[in-house]
Amino acid sequence: MVESPDDLRVVCWDLPNTLAMIGEARRDVSRTLVDWGLEPLAEDVVLVASELLANAVTYGEPPIRLSLWATPSSLSIRVTDHGPDRPRLLHLAPDALHGRGLTIVTALAPDHGTTPTPNPPGKTVWARWPTPPSTRGLLPHQQATPPPPSPLDAQVFPPIPPGRPICEL
Repeated sequence: MVESPDDLRVVCWDLPNTLAMIGEARRDVSRTLVDWGLEPLAEDVVLVASELLANAVTYGEPPIRLSLWATPSSLSIRVTDHGPDRPRLLHLAPDALHGRGLTIVTALAPDHGTTPTPNPPGKTVWARWPTPPSTRGLLPHQQATPPPPSPLDAQVFPPIPPGRPICEL
């Protein structure tokens, strides 16, 4: 996790390009949100993580990176892959079995979008929530004990010099 002077907290996971990793990634996201005192957002964020990761594995290209970014006022999740295609909202029949990922993201996240990576091809698909008022202003040292490591150990990055991007692939 990276902590910056403006209370930015960041954690990133480089993930294998397989649908099997999504369950462990969901648990890692949930543990991190509990650690950061953001449990009220956990259900929605974990479901959005699942949808974005499934899209990255199914339609994108490796490498795949999942990251969480929290400030006192907002939480965002980002999934980066190196496939050239941007996700798109599909209008499906009620009995369709697949293709509802962005519909779910749209329903659960008040703000979301896609940003091209600095070195094409690739994109970062993101979603953002305001933090609940009861959690705003909490500093990392006021949070619970960090969760135990998982098989997808989160990469811990050193402090980032000003002007240098955090969690880039």
